[in-house]
Amino acid sequence: MSHSSGVWHLLGTRRFLPLFGTQLLGAFNDNLFKHAVVLFVVYNHYNDENSETWFSALTTALFTLPFFFLSAISGQLADSNDKAKIIRIVKTCEIGIMLAGAAGLMMAWKGVMVDSVAIPLMLLAMFAMGTHSTFFGPIKYAILPQHLDKQEVLGGTGLVEAGTYVAILGGTLLAGLIRVEVAAAMVLSVALIGWIFGRAVPPAPPLGAPQKLDWNIFTASVRLVKATLKIRRLFLAIVAISFFWTIGAVLFIQFPPLVKNALTSDKAVASIFLAIFSIGVAIGSLAVNRLLKGEVSARYSPVAVILMGLCVLAFWYISTIWPRTAPGEPLYTVWDFLSSIGDFINHPGALLLSLSLLGIAIFGGIFVVPLYAFLTTTVKKSEAARTVAANNIVNAGCMTIGALATMLISNAGVSAADQLLMAAGMCVISAWLAWVLHKACEHPLEPGHDAEDAPSPAGMGH
Repeated sequence: MSHSSGVWHLLGTRRFLPLFGTQLLGAFNDNLFKHAVVLFVVYNHYNDENSETWFSALTTALFTLPFFFLSAISGQLADSNDKAKIIRIVKTCEIGIMLAGAAGLMMAWKGVMVDSVAIPLMLLAMFAMGTHSTFFGPIKYAILPQHLDKQEVLGGTGLVEAGTYVAILGGTLLAGLIRVEVAAAMVLSVALIGWIFGRAVPPAPPLGAPQKLDWNIFTASVRLVKATLKIRRLFLAIVAISFFWTIGAVLFIQFPPLVKNALTSDKAVASIFLAIFSIGVAIGSLAVNRLLKGEVSARYSPVAVILMGLCVLAFWYISTIWPRTAPGEPLYTVWDFLSSIGDFINHPGALLLSLSLLGIAIFGGIFVVPLYAFLTTTVKKSEAARTVAANNIVNAGCMTIGALATMLISNAGVSAADQLLMAAGMCVISAWLAWVLHKACEHPLEPGHDAEDAPSPAGMGH
């Protein structure tokens, strides 16, 4: 089976489709809920850029923190138990989380105890969804080598990543276009459908010998990260991915306040820009499998992230010269932008802004997908979930630092548009890391040895 036909063939198989659908619906729900909350608070509750940026960063930090503290436990559980069983438990929990989140949205819609109860309830649900994703995260990548052939892993990883961003597209678009009470009903409905998909995932029993779980979140996290980062290729891939997601965190935090204040546009435009970003990453995630012909390699990643940085600079420049509405005038709305294709193209800077954003996302997808494939093909299949979990811990730490830095810089008076320069600068570091990784991979394991024969990272089996 060729690598290209095999990728699309996977969508018709039970060994891939239920997992793909479960992940897609989960990512859709995460983003529908998060952006419904952020856009409601930014546009209907707060009225200054500093508070808006702060709240956007807070929601990102709350969603990310569970990855930092609980990934070590989630990775151990995924490698020590049937991954399909954990998926079913996690998706059942999502229904309860969305009941609480929907209640918060309904209270906000009705204006009932918004500050004292509704917003805290929504933030609690945000944290719980982060926890839900922490326990599902290692499985969505680690289960692929277990259910797919070796030459299908890169394509399967690309499809999962593309599906995730198609889901982000749907969630972010809908969050800006539907009323908050509709969002409340929808997040609960999607959680129920995701539960049905999760029940169809085929069994994926543990492959290694039974291991004693370390329930201490601190010692388990430190041991897991230290053991994983001793492998040079994993170290380079994880650090490069972490820089990428830190850049992504900065961009996603800035979108709502930047669109409102720098582009003087309404929340539907913010959703459309997030949607463009999502489409771009999906395109890049699928394109890299074709470029690499199924081979797990970082050779295109350095150039891709440099081009991504140039697109960030273009996005920043266009934002600074954007024609803004005067104080007191209505914001630009989505209908001003999309009343016709001609109006959209003729709007000063709109087409270039959209293309630069699309470029950021496409090159970002080309950069990051092979790095995720490294995580699951460099170690034994029985340790893949813990490797992904170690990556999630480092990613979460870096993203949290990025969110905190954004909050501090905003408090110092730096605009959302100017903070894009920080993201552009980080692309240079990511390119260097990817180049070093590519050079390291020119000296692979000895001939005749693959990931199954690779030495176990010290301490990972304890």
